Amino acid sequence: MKSDLVFESNIHRGFLPEEHPLKYINYDVKTEFLCEITKELPKLLLTGSLAKTIEKIPKNFFDFSDLISANEEQKLRCLNSKLSFIAHGYIYSENKPKSILPRSISSPWIKVSKYLGRPPVLSYASYCLDNWYLLDSKQPISLDNVALINNFLGGVDEDWFVTIHVCIEDAAAPAVKSAFEIVSETNKTNILQHLKIIQTSLKKMNEIFDRMPEKCDPYIYYHRVRPYIFGWKNNPDLPKGLIYKGFFNAKPQQFRGETGAQSSIIPLLDALFAVKHKKDSLRDYLEEMLLYMPPSHRELIASVKKDSKILEYSNSSQTIRNKMNECLDEMTKFRSQHIKYANDYIHAQSRNPKYFSSGGSTIRGTGGTPFMRYLRKHRDETRESIKN
Repeated sequence: MKSDLVFESNIHRGFLPEEHPLKYINYDVKTEFLCEITKELPKLLLTGSLAKTIEKIPKNFFDFSDLISANEEQKLRCLNSKLSFIAHGYIYSENKPKSILPRSISSPWIKVSKYLGRPPVLSYASYCLDNWYLLDSKQPISLDNVALINNFLGGVDEDWFVTIHVCIEDAAAPAVKSAFEIVSETNKTNILQHLKIIQTSLKKMNEIFDRMPEKCDPYIYYHRVRPYIFGWKNNPDLPKGLIYKGFFNAKPQQFRGETGAQSSIIPLLDALFAVKHKKDSLRDYLEEMLLYMPPSHRELIASVKKDSKILEYSNSSQTIRNKMNECLDEMTKFRSQHIKYANDYIHAQSRNPKYFSSGGSTIRGTGGTPFMRYLRKHRDETRESIKN
């Protein structure tokens, strides 16, 4: 597994990659071919020809071992994102999900994912963090200047759904940096300044999140975006999981699908502010989500959780306590908005049985959890962390 656990060098970027994601790779004929399939993915899915295209590829055609040996992380992140889109597109290309992934895709996907320290499934990192580019490279990240590299069906709604998250990650970067620095800070004035930065960052995140409905319609999301990002754990359409041809002794594997719970922002701030989540299956799920994050992200969360002394400072300073509470209030607003979107974009859409979307569950999120109960619980626990 690639060791990318030194986070200080790119902390100013937050959880976005230090180098902008690559749109394509022309390393050799095989990487070009993989990029071409991903580029044509919307058309291949539309015409129902993706499965035939994948099944024609020789089982050992893709071999990226030389890139792995050379530690070409940026290229491997690009390839992992493309393999993830192709794999999910293949599995969910028809009304009934496929339960066996051909070796031509399973082999490189497993090896590249292992190098990156992630399970072989479409994760938030591959779907969002490594899947964008700037329309104008001289301008900063914004909703007017970010586009997606890879799509399933494409269209405004799919692009907007992901670019909203990219811009949230960008807005969170100052908060991530301050969370990293505050754990070693002893000066109360500096601690207060970091908390102000975190609060400002959270306000900007909430402003961006509020704009989701502008260009992402709930109906389109539910029927054209959501079906492709399910995993194969707690998925009623793949009850046993997925067989990766040629691996795991032909035993089905179960991995959770892409979900915003795999973003490292809120878990990091939970760790900083010692937000307590009661021990139950939903907390287990939250902890499991760490396994789907890049290794450096989960190491930072663990480090902050271990070393944060913010509660001690808040107990001795009313000013720090008040500012911490304001940060927690913004986190509560973020989680409340997430609940509203879960209701509007999933729960409300699932009420009409004729609109049932295959490829997953109407009562579970793409990560395989009973999402409404999960989201309400963690919103309430965040609110309960506010100190008088």
